Formats: sequence, C-alpha cells, structure tokens
Amino acid sequence: MKDSNFLKENNGRFMWHPMTSPADTKENPPKIITGASGVRIEDIDGHSVVDAVGGLWNVNLGYSCQPVKDAIKDQLDTLPYYSTFRGTSNDAAIELSYELNEFFAPDGMCRSFFTSGGSDSIETSLRLARQYHKLRGDHGRTKFLSLKKGYHGTHIGGASVNGNANFRNAYEPLLPGCFHIPAPYTYRNPFNETDPEKLAQLCVAALVDEIEFQGANTIAAMVMEPILGAGGVIPPHKSFAPMVQEICNRNGILLITDEVITAYGRTGAWSGARLWGIKPDMMATAKAITNGFFPFGAVMLGERMAEAFEDNPAAKIAHGYTYSGHPVGAKAALACLAETKRLNIVENAAARGDQLFEGCKALMEKYDIIGDVRGGHGMMTAIEMVSDRATKKPIDGGTAGKVQEVTYESGTMVRVSGPNIILSPPLVLSQQDADVILASLDKGFASL
Repeated sequence: MKDSNFLKENNGRFMWHPMTSPADTKENPPKIITGASGVRIEDIDGHSVVDAVGGLWNVNLGYSCQPVKDAIKDQLDTLPYYSTFRGTSNDAAIELSYELNEFFAPDGMCRSFFTSGGSDSIETSLRLARQYHKLRGDHGRTKFLSLKKGYHGTHIGGASVNGNANFRNAYEPLLPGCFHIPAPYTYRNPFNETDPEKLAQLCVAALVDEIEFQGANTIAAMVMEPILGAGGVIPPHKSFAPMVQEICNRNGILLITDEVITAYGRTGAWSGARLWGIKPDMMATAKAITNGFFPFGAVMLGERMAEAFEDNPAAKIAHGYTYSGHPVGAKAALACLAETKRLNIVENAAARGDQLFEGCKALMEKYDIIGDVRGGHGMMTAIEMVSDRATKKPIDGGTAGKVQEVTYESGTMVRVSGPNIILSPPLVLSQQDADVILASLDKGFASL
C-alpha cells in the first residue's frame, strides 16, 4: 500500500466521491478508512472508532464475520463468475433463491430476481410493475406514487420516485408520471399535526385524493420505505402501512416496499413489511444481504406477480444485469442469511436500538440544539438538530460538521445528513459499544 501522505494527497485528485462535490472533497478531506474489526473502523492515522453508520446501513454482522469471508473465498476458488442469463445458471444462485423463499414466506414472497444492489432492485421493481400491468392488458397503468422524504436510490427511476429534492434537481427532467404524497413525519408536515395516528390518517387521505385525481387505472405502483431511512429515520404510526396496502389493493395498484435498509433485521423485525403486518407485491432488498462484503441485491416477488408472469408464455423479462445472481455474491448471501438467523440478530437490534433511542432522548433533555429524536424500531435512530426549538429552524452545515468531527475524535463515526445525525450501527453492537456512541455524541454536542 502507498504511504499515508501519498493517499491523503491523491484522494481528491483522481477520484470523485458519491453524494458530495469534487470541490468539497478537496476542501474537506474525508476520513481514509484502512482497517476494520468487529464494529470498529480504523483510519489512516490509526484512530479507531465505533462505526455507528454500519458502513452504509449494510454491515449488520460487523466487519469480522468469518463465515461470510470464508464463503466468498471458497466460491472464488470454485466458480468466480458465470451469468444467469437465458440458458445458464449456477448452483449458488439456485440455492439462495430457495433460502430467500423460505425466509420471506411470512411476507407473502415466493420468487427472487437478483440484482447488483439497492438502486438496481428499485429499478427492477418499477420495470416489473409496469410489465405486470401490460401482461394483464392494463396498458395505461404507468404512473408511480411515493412519499415525500423517501429515498429510493440513484437510477433514473429511483431518482424519479425519490421524495427529496437534493437527489433530483441536478438530474431533472426525470421519469414522467411520478407523484409524491406527504410523509407521516410528525416533527414537520404540511398539516401541522403532531399526533402520529391522526397524521397517518391525513397522509392516507392525501394518497386517496391523489389516486382519485390521477385516476386509479393510470397508476402502476406505490413505492415506500416501511421506515424512511435516509430522509431522516421517519417511522410512521403502526396504522399507516396497513391502510396504504388496503387502498392499493382496492384500486388495483401494486405495493412495493423498499426494504434495502429494513430487510434482514434492522428494524427489530425480519423485514419492514413484517414489522407493520403487511404483505406487499414486491420487496426491494440489498445492503445487508451480503453484509456489505459483495455488491448484491434481490427483488422479492409475491404470488400475484408470479402468477401474472408464469402463466403467460409471452412474459419475457427483457431486463437483467451482468452480475444478476453472481455466484460469489449468492454464496456470500447464503452465509450471511445463515449467520443472521443463527445469531437471531433481531433481538439484539431491538434491545440496542432501544438503548440508543432512550440515550438520545436523554441527550435531547440536555442540549437545546436537539429538536427531535426519532427511532424506537430497532437500530434506526435520528437526531434532528435545530438552531431554535420554537421555530424548528434547522442548524447550518458548519455546526453539524463540528458535532460530527468532535464525535468522531471522541470515539464514534456518525453520519450527518442535512440537519440529522443518523445512527445505523451493526446489529451485533454490544451494550458497551452503544455506551461509547452515546458518550461520544455527548462530547460532540458539548463542544458547541
């Protein structure tokens, strides 16, 4: 490896980083991570911290999950690659499809389509939704509905159903026929409603109104995260998702749950759909499916989708990726799924999630800069920072950056997104690790 001075000098010269500007990369050099073990990461200067970001919501089992590493090595020695396009398959992908069918059966899923990651899984879901309606003769059903504040990846379809202007403006015009309804965001919403249950009803009423305005027979699918993640960890009232599903079913609209973050235990349930007791038509998954060790994703499909495609000889899926069903990724996913079930990580996700949530609420009592704390469903917590609690005016980026930097120097990597500090650590986090996260945040806020 090149020495540290070389790496620091060249990081911003030849490589562009996602979700930031090239100028910012040069002006504010990023942390260069060179090692990881357990739930800790180490930077190029030898500074070791707890990773409260969990890679990027995906390293559920931590960085030392040997069964997944061994599975990758063994598969590389046996079959490092072959495609699953027409005419060929591989044993690892076939076995994974069987295991995923078992894992997601309680959610009503029965088929898999493999992708290279979350954005691919969303794009695949949108395409298959349109094709489903065409196969049934409903050629006019091409539109999509989604939630404001929702995040659905970076492809043209995903960016179009994204509910955050930051991921849209630079690339517009996007896919036509995408419409957004208010999110059940209790802290900030157009109804000024602070009661979660009443807000859920208002958002559902807005959904019904949009369906009536657009015409139900023009809408292909509703896309939503069971808990909004990148938009600031926004959990809806428990009544929200069931009401949305009932409305979609009544109007012949497919329901796609974006489970890229919420599947495989993050919410303290095995999926976001299971958390709320719903059975969508499709589930877009990725991230934790391989613990971040290999780029991989899976779209899970329900009975209604399976019947429409498998009962029609003309239902050719003219879509796929070079790495769909990659044998190394499939083998990693098999090992990851086995370890996830063996450890029953939903229990620890729920317990440590509660610890972080309650700890952050205690910090809110201590620091006026904290306007809202959201979480309470597994290892998904957000702290929203404000410059004035009464007006809910967001803080400036410089203040957020200082909190993040001091928190890092005090022992924890956190992610800042707008005014939010988002906590999404590995699901194998210990009680002591959670204490480190909370103590580091305390020092971060105390520095202001």
